[in-house]
Amino acid sequence: MLVVVSGLPGTGKTALAAGLAGRLGAVHLSVDPIEDALLAAGLPRSEETGVAAYEAARAVAELNLALGATVVVDAVNDSDPARRTWRTAAAASGTELVSVLLVLDDEVEHRRRLTGRVRGLAHVREPSWDDVRARAAAYEPWPEASCLRVDARRPVDVLVREFADHLAGR
Repeated sequence: MLVVVSGLPGTGKTALAAGLAGRLGAVHLSVDPIEDALLAAGLPRSEETGVAAYEAARAVAELNLALGATVVVDAVNDSDPARRTWRTAAAASGTELVSVLLVLDDEVEHRRRLTGRVRGLAHVREPSWDDVRARAAAYEPWPEASCLRVDARRPVDVLVREFADHLAGR
């Protein structure tokens, strides 16, 4: 199974994905550290480098899915081309794709999470609140039937438990 956790920066994607991977004994892949490594290797900060990070994550996901592992990915996935990456990986691996969209409509909480996080990335800069608002304005809507919308206001341990239970029931 390929589980993709999507949403704006600061919604808790990585916390949910890491917790879920730990609970399921799954592989956790996060696009931002991959992009950070590409930038550290000298690739320019560009849209192409961002796409390369998604494609590198896809390739690693496919390798792990072929081994029978469950893979949990976290990435913003703000456009259909980004989301197509995961549809391609699931199809190539003959596995089920489960898409989760984390939403955090509480602006005060979202901003608090964004400004309070420390991810330890050397080359991927932390987005400002203005960056997140601009990204939200450009975020392509998900077709309702293609993803599970999850309210990110609740504690991550509760979300992990509930979502793991949901996946177990599939």
